[in-house]
Amino acid sequence: MTTDSAAPGPSAAGYGAAAAQLAEQYESVSFEEVHRAVHHLYPRHPSTVLDVGAGSGRDAAALAALGHTVTAAEPTAELRALGRRLHAGRAIDWVDDALPGLPVLTARPSRFELVLLTAVWMHLDAAERAVGFASLAALLRPRGRLVLSLRHGPVPPGRRMFEVTAAETLALAAEHALTPLHRAERADLHGRPGVSWTWLAFEAA
Repeated sequence: MTTDSAAPGPSAAGYGAAAAQLAEQYESVSFEEVHRAVHHLYPRHPSTVLDVGAGSGRDAAALAALGHTVTAAEPTAELRALGRRLHAGRAIDWVDDALPGLPVLTARPSRFELVLLTAVWMHLDAAERAVGFASLAALLRPRGRLVLSLRHGPVPPGRRMFEVTAAETLALAAEHALTPLHRAERADLHGRPGVSWTWLAFEAA
């Protein structure tokens, strides 16, 4: 069991109280469905993978099942507990860590061939995104890949979310010498009115 921890920031507001409902929502769609637009960019050989904002562990568990060494960073204690229980049979290193600084992970020597942020980036404001991108870039191995999704549309009550453009994210990537690999647009898998997603993938020098 991991003992490292970092205090959750405001981006996690509202997630603890709704953890059971959110976990059910996350687990109602498969890893393959969610990542269809970018899955071809993921390593085919066993690799080191970091899932930032891992939620219920759906993606972390799927990647572990493929033979990857997976670290799941999730700042909400209730979601970590649910993830450990739901995916108890998978070898996942659960870490209590949070953007933008990811202090626990950046203090470790481990670096990753793939870093994922699924439905996470919109929780950070502009200043946090600038710091957060630097943290993520520092966690990539050479030729490592960063894949993230951007949420567009109305904000649910009680949640902290910001509209983030692809142009801003591409500019941040350029500042940290990450090369764009792929961009895809898709509708919301849960059918929420007005909600859509942009997927972006980058590779480190």
